Formats: sequence, C-alpha cells, structure tokens
Amino acid sequence: MEQRYSKAETLALRRKHIGPSCKVFFAKDPLKIVRAQGQYMFDEKGEKYLDCINNVAHVGHSHPYVIKAATKQMELLNTNSRFLHDNLVQYAQRLTATLPEKLSVCYFVNSGSEANDLALRLARWYHGHQDVITLENAYHGHVTSVIDISPYKFNELGKDSKKEFVHVAPSPDIYRGKYREDHPDPASAYAEEVKKIIEETQKSGRKIAAFIAESMQSCGGQIIPPVGYFQKVAEYVRAAGGVFIADEVQVGFGRVGKHFWAFQLQGEDFVPDIVTMGKPIGNGHPMSCVVTTREIAERFGASGLEYFNTFGGNPVSCAIGLAVLEVIEKEDLQGNATRVGSYLLELLAEQKEKHPLVGDIRGVGLFVGVDLVRDRQMRTPATAEALHLIYKLKEHQILLSADGPHRNVLKFKPPMCFSMEDAKHVVETIDVLLTEMEEANGMKTENDASTNAQCKRKMTEGSSQPEGAIESITHMNGTACRQENGLFSKKCTVPSERIRT
Repeated sequence: MEQRYSKAETLALRRKHIGPSCKVFFAKDPLKIVRAQGQYMFDEKGEKYLDCINNVAHVGHSHPYVIKAATKQMELLNTNSRFLHDNLVQYAQRLTATLPEKLSVCYFVNSGSEANDLALRLARWYHGHQDVITLENAYHGHVTSVIDISPYKFNELGKDSKKEFVHVAPSPDIYRGKYREDHPDPASAYAEEVKKIIEETQKSGRKIAAFIAESMQSCGGQIIPPVGYFQKVAEYVRAAGGVFIADEVQVGFGRVGKHFWAFQLQGEDFVPDIVTMGKPIGNGHPMSCVVTTREIAERFGASGLEYFNTFGGNPVSCAIGLAVLEVIEKEDLQGNATRVGSYLLELLAEQKEKHPLVGDIRGVGLFVGVDLVRDRQMRTPATAEALHLIYKLKEHQILLSADGPHRNVLKFKPPMCFSMEDAKHVVETIDVLLTEMEEANGMKTENDASTNAQCKRKMTEGSSQPEGAIESITHMNGTACRQENGLFSKKCTVPSERIRT
C-alpha cells in the first residue's frame, strides 16, 4: 500500500503537531499500522501482526458487514436525534433486550468517558447527593469529571490530587489485595470496606451519590471481583441513597463468553442501576451509551435541563451498533470467547507450572491476565520483565500490553474472532521467551505437570475445541486454582513457590 509519508516522516510530523501527552505503543520503535483485518494488523511494509489487545475492534477489524451497514446508511442520511428515525429506537430496543428488564432507558453518546460523565450526572441528580465511591486503580475515562474518580489517573498527579468528594475502596483483588484467595469470604470482606467508607462519610455530613466500578478491572490488572461482592456493595450503597454504576466500557458485549455483560458474572440476583458502554459497541466507530432505569431517567428529566448530544444516537452510529449486535449473534462470538478463552487459560496454566516468572493466571472468556512475578512467595511484581516480554513479542509480530498498578500484568483482550490457533501461537512464543529470560536470570524452570493434572483440560485429538469446554472464571495463584461457572466451585493444588489501552 503506497504511503504519503515514510515512517520516519510520519513520526516527525506527529511529534511536531500532536500533543506530547498523546502516547504511542512501543515508544522505542512505534508501529505504523496502515490496515487491519479480523485479528490481524499490517504495517507499512505489509508485515502482519497478531492483535491480542484490541477490544475496540470487537467483532474483528474492518468487518465487511459492519462496513456495509455504515456506508449504506451514510449514503442516505446522518443527522441528530431530534428528528425521528427508526435506527435509534430499533437499536435501543435491541440493546436493552440484552439487559435485565428494569434497565430500559438509553442515552446515546460518543465515548466511554462521555458515558461515565453522564452516568455521574444521573446519579447525582437522583437524590441530590454528590460523593462517589470508586476502587483502587480504577480507570473510567479522560474527561475531568471521570479523571476525578479514576485513581489510575489522578494518582499520577501527586498525593493531594484526590478530591474531597471522592472515596477510594480497596480493589477486590484476591491475588494482591487486602483479602486474598485464602480468605473464607473475600466478597463480604471487600464489601465491608465499602460499608465503612459510607459510615465514615455520613459521620462527616457528606452523602453518597454513587458507587462506580468496572465490572472487571482492566487497567487495574485484569481483576475479577469475587462473586457476591457487587450484591453486597449495592445493598449498602442503596441504603445510603446512592446508586450502583457498572462500567462495561472495556468488558461488555459478550467478551466473558457465557454472559453478554460482565456484571452478570456476579449472578442473576445482581442488577446495577446504571450501565455504561463504549469501546466495543461500534467496532471502532466512536459511539457509546448509558442505560438506566425509568425511575432514574424520569428524575433526571424532571430537572428541567434538556439533555442533547449532537452526534449521540445518529442514524449511522445506530446502524453500526445494530450490525455489531448481529455479527456477535450470527458468528457465535460469545461461544467463541468461551471456547478459545478456556483453551487459552489451559495453555497459560501449563506455562505457570513451568515458569517461575508466572505468578497468577486469571480470566474469563477473552479477558485474561498473566501476573508476572520475580518471587512467587512474596509476589514481587516483575515489571521490567513484563516490559521486556512485550517488546520481544512485538519482534515476533505479536501485539500484547502490560498494565496494572505495577505494569506487570500481561493483558489479553483480543478481537472476538481470536482463534485457538492464535492462542496456541501466542502461548508457544511466550513459553520460548520466558525460558530465555529465566535462563538469562538464573531462574530454575519447573516442569512437573503431574502435580496439577486435575487443573488441565486436554484437547481431544483431532478436535477443534477443548474437551468439556465451558465458560469459566479461572484464578490460578501460588496455592490453588478455582474454576466456576456460577453453579459449582472446585479446587485443586498447583506448585507453590504502562502502555494504556
């Protein structure tokens, strides 16, 4: 593909005209990507890279069905939502059909940041309260109002950067957090921390408007809250006159496999008051949504202040949103997330048995984290090693990122068309690279797979999917692995021993 500028010229022009706070991947040698298809991206030389990090191109880069829907509508009309149009109401109807019944009212906007900003407005108007409880390492966007509730961002500004109306609860991390995998009830223990914050806030005369949480923390290190945590938090927050906001911007639209929304991993008895959506909703097209209850929407409407968004809910965006929903269903991408995700977790579990650098494997569907450590017992984050591995994978034309508070967690969140062959290729490459790193550092590689036989699901010979593949939540740390499908939990022993996306 002919390019207007060389890579060097493009980089020089970027440095001249684009703000220096706008970072690029692989800053030492950034990629110039000129096209993409499915789960692959191509640079200016035609080199193909496997994309393991792009949860925006949800159904695959440049999906023809999505492109056709966009161009067809663009040829007819694109205007604002003050005019009646079938696309808007049809999309709202289809989208809310994926949610619990009481979540029935939509506000269409343009980005995850804008969605979370509007969610805060809805929450604060509902009972006139102002304070917000957020989680450690949370990230909810880049506009001022949501930077204020994103410790992942405001902590970079210094110790006095937290606003007085913001209260930070411990991240429900059972690997590195305050309550770990050996705690008898980490869900209740972490929820009690939120209850304490509410009580302390009320004593000082302040009132809670909302608790906001990513249904699974992404920038925070691929953290999956223990089942039951959201239910208990919602009970405490609602009793204080607040609402529960579930941020699905990173993890929604079937990524977890069995469920369409990640908050549904908590169980059928949990329903948030507000859900925010973004990134995957338009497969790369800038659109997002806030969905809430009729009661909250009517209270917001009674304020007398009209809500209008120039581009939110336009006919082209809605046509694209409908196309994405149709592709997810027609191509069984939720089923693919379950099958491939289970296989990926199995392969990574085998690497944990072998490599002392791998401290924890956690994930569900195509949302998986690999926590690298220098010492398994102390769980010392292997930050430098993670960065080195990311760059070495790039040399092998595999794109992966590292994140979390220590930037030591490898993040898998690929397009939903990611295949078993892709998973095998990535893990085999990681295996080779970890071996090289450990040998260079004098670390002993463990390879006694027999002690963890119960935690492995073998691939049926000649089969394209793992035997007994199920949607699962897996968390493999230094002492145990737990696999859950919402109906059962079983334990078995295993050996003991910031690019932002």
